[in-house]
Amino acid sequence: MEIGVTSFVETKPDIETGIVMSHAQRLREVVEEIVLADRVGLDVFGIGEHHREDYAASSPAIVLSAAASLTKRIRLTSAVTVLSSSDPVRVFQDFAMLDGISNGRAEIIAGRGSFVESFPLFGYGLHDYDELFNENIELLMKIRESEKVTWKGGHRPAIHNLGVYPRPVQNSLPIWIGSGGTQSSAVRAGLLGLPLMLAIIGGNPMNFAPLVELYKKAAARAGHDVSQLQVGSHSIGFVAEDTERAADIFFPSTQYGMNKLGKERGWSYYDRSSYDAARSFEGALYVGDPETVAQKIIHLRKHVGITRFMMYVPLSTMPHELVLRAIELLGTEVAPRVREEIAKWEAEKE
Repeated sequence: MEIGVTSFVETKPDIETGIVMSHAQRLREVVEEIVLADRVGLDVFGIGEHHREDYAASSPAIVLSAAASLTKRIRLTSAVTVLSSSDPVRVFQDFAMLDGISNGRAEIIAGRGSFVESFPLFGYGLHDYDELFNENIELLMKIRESEKVTWKGGHRPAIHNLGVYPRPVQNSLPIWIGSGGTQSSAVRAGLLGLPLMLAIIGGNPMNFAPLVELYKKAAARAGHDVSQLQVGSHSIGFVAEDTERAADIFFPSTQYGMNKLGKERGWSYYDRSSYDAARSFEGALYVGDPETVAQKIIHLRKHVGITRFMMYVPLSTMPHELVLRAIELLGTEVAPRVREEIAKWEAEKE
């Protein structure tokens, strides 16, 4: 069971002062967060790609490379790379370089993205949303498999027996499929035999269990070894020494972020009752003291089949020292509890 952190490197206004920090400051802060996550024993840190004013990381590989030489063991991944509007050759090259700098710790989580700003920015049409992703994941996997590539698609120039360099340290650079929870994306990941990262950010996480089963059935149908497949959860959360303190600290920024996004997407108003329901044991917010958060993660592992849990923190802008403390508690208090309990559970099943 792997435990890690996801960040979109947000730069929304401070809830109390209204001040918006610079992109440069937030980028430096997130490098500190990655270094701390490594030091406290977390397994993975993911950076999301965005092309909006309120997010600072347009290129996850650059941010992760800044932290690569400052860390020793933590795996470094995008979360996600918006593959539909990216050149797969350049994506592979960027992460192969990250893999070299980190000595074999790079990963890619490829997705279609929940925002669409990158499409007009890079000259792609939204009517090709799905087709672009299908072509690009095919090419990305082909580059991973072979140093020399011959490929032809409908949206980029063909490649005729050309080498793609540099090559990564890892024999097979890990590529995950990021999904918002649609059946089609789960089936696609299963048929390709790729690990699946689910954005479990609302509702009851137990409702994702049938989706995981669908993913595994698709993988088995395609001839892949289901026992080797990983399933991850990207879930919003926050850890403090006391559950009520954690809830009170995390609510203002979460409410701001949810309602800002909700205005764009037509969601209902997010208030404290919505928040408290989501942080209940059956909800999708992992907010509380270390024991509370650990038990929710353990429940997710046992009943949904998640093998990697990534906590998205912070949502919106929070004081940096509180974010660092949450990461520290996740690594030193939550992760050991989860690993110990899951190890016992696995042993009992055998």
